[in-house]
Amino acid sequence: MSKSRKVTTVCNGKRKVWSDREEAKDFFLEAMMSAEGKDYDRYSAIYFQIIHGLSCCTD
Repeated sequence: MSKSRKVTTVCNGKRKVWSDREEAKDFFLEAMMSAEGKDYDRYSAIYFQIIHGLSCCTD
């Protein structure tokens, strides 16, 4: 598992490369906290992958 600042996310079929892992983590935490059901599951899966250091995180 990589702890580099760069992370790639694939959420709902959309791929995004983040140059700052903290920014991605904050985005998905906020999305997770305001979502319900399947959206919550999707955002939380990516959030936990980011905090565990994965370089490519998918829902």
